[in-house]
Parts: sequence; C-alpha cells; structure tokens
Amino acid sequence: MGQCVTKCKNPSSTLGSKNGERESGSKSHSKRSAVHKDDHGSACGKSSGDILVNGTKKTDAAVESSQPPMFSGDTKKDSVSSAEESSLQRIGELFRRYKDEREDAILEEGMERFCNDLCVDPTEFKVLVLAWKFQAATMCKFTRKEFFEGCRAINADSIDGICARFPSLLNEAKQEDKFKDLYRFTFQFGLDSEEGQRSLHREIAIALWKLVFTQNKPPILDQWLHFLIENPSGIKGISRDTWNMFLNFTQVIGPDLSNYSEDEAWPSLFDTFVEWEMERRKKEEETKCVTSSDTEGLCAGEQT
Repeated sequence: MGQCVTKCKNPSSTLGSKNGERESGSKSHSKRSAVHKDDHGSACGKSSGDILVNGTKKTDAAVESSQPPMFSGDTKKDSVSSAEESSLQRIGELFRRYKDEREDAILEEGMERFCNDLCVDPTEFKVLVLAWKFQAATMCKFTRKEFFEGCRAINADSIDGICARFPSLLNEAKQEDKFKDLYRFTFQFGLDSEEGQRSLHREIAIALWKLVFTQNKPPILDQWLHFLIENPSGIKGISRDTWNMFLNFTQVIGPDLSNYSEDEAWPSLFDTFVEWEMERRKKEEETKCVTSSDTEGLCAGEQT
C-alpha cells in the first residue's frame, strides 16, 4: 500500500407441524363421533346436529374461522430478503470486476481501477475513509469479506452508490468520536501485517498524518511534520502510543506550546519536539530582528 498512501492499503415455519397435530386430532374426533352416532342413533340427534362432517363442533369451527389465516412466510420479509439477495449479487459482481486473478481479494492493480471508476485518487482522504468503513486490514487490499461487509455497512452495491455515499461519510468523519476511531484505525492500516510491524516507518507516518488530518488540520501539524522530516532525534519509526497521543497533543497543547510541560506523561519524542521547535522559533525571531535592523540602518543611511 505504500503506493496507495504515497500513491495507493428465514427461520423455517412451524405451521406444518401444527397442522399435522390438528389434522390427527380431527380424525380421531371424527371416528369417536361416528361410533357415538351409531351407538345412540336418534337419541343423539340434537347433539349430532352440532357436529360437522369432519367431526368438528360448530362452535369450534366458528372460532377457527374468526382467526386470521396463517401463511408460511411473511410477504414483506420475503420481499426484503429478495432485495438483499439481489444487492449481494450486485456486490459480488462488483468485487469480481476488480479482484485479483489468483487471490480472492482486490489488490493494488484492482484497487487502482476501483479508484479510477470512483473518480478518486488513491491518495485521497475519501479512499482512507472508505477503507475505514470497510475495516480493511492492509493498504491497497480489500478481502472478499471486507468488501462485502463494507458495502453493506455503507448501504451501497454499485460504483454510483458508493460515490453517492461519500458526502455523508466525510461528514461522519468530522464527528469527534468518529474521527478518533478513524485516526486510530489509520495507524493499524499503515502497518505491514505480513511483516508483523508494530511501528510505522517515519515516511509512512508523515504521509498518513497529512492524510488523516485533511478535514481538520491542527495548527501545530506543519511544525510537527517539519520536525519529523528534519529528524534531529534520528527516529526511524512511530509507535502506536506516540501516534495516539499526538491527537491528544493537538487537542490540549496550544499552538504556541506555552502550556506544554515535560512533567506530564507525554512521550519523550514530544519533549524533543517542543525543545527543537522553541529553539527554531527563537532563531527565527533573531533572524527577523537582524534583518529588520539592517533594513532600518540601510534606510537611515539612504536618508542621510
């Protein structure tokens, strides 16, 4: 996925058994009625008049006729099941369009075609959000399960359907709790699971930080990324703790860093960053002062 980020990672009815019980009961009742009629003849004429041909009493028949008819399946449920089945078939067709010839998954080449059909660039924030909703475990790869469950999660089964869902997905990602989930997902998404990575390569982390903060860029982000690019501490990777804590850092620490305290439980890399950034700002101010002084002196000389 290096290329994807840096360029693109029905219950059966029991009605039958109930009917069986009812039918066997009726047959035995009919037999008893016939014997009863033969034994008593006209003496039971009144009583036999209350018995129907099938051996059921008129009162019982009246009760049964007043009950609503029962069907083996609910029409509405059947139609919903049919719609779901059709949707699953469309998702399957969509998956087969992009899946790899040898592996039952959409890989880098198929992902690029998928993104092209969606009219998005593999490096776009939309693709990251889609991977988040699909709960993709690896960059530039959608397994069959991830693709099917993801499409069902966003209620889309076509290219047009997915495109139509993008606006609501982007709005969802702006919600604080949803963004936190997306942010934490992004770290895991960036790891190479096949290599058993536990930390992000510095370059991948930088690219993912730029990407995940597309809609809500914190003021300190540019300085933080500049620090990582300059890499004065010689770091090679970003741990999960550092990644997760940076979100807290952007929410708690002001842009001027004045409320940062080394005594608090921040990762040591943050201590190094704040020290480096404060020193950089100091030098920048000194340079401005020197430049300003030289300009003022030059202006004074020109005036004389």
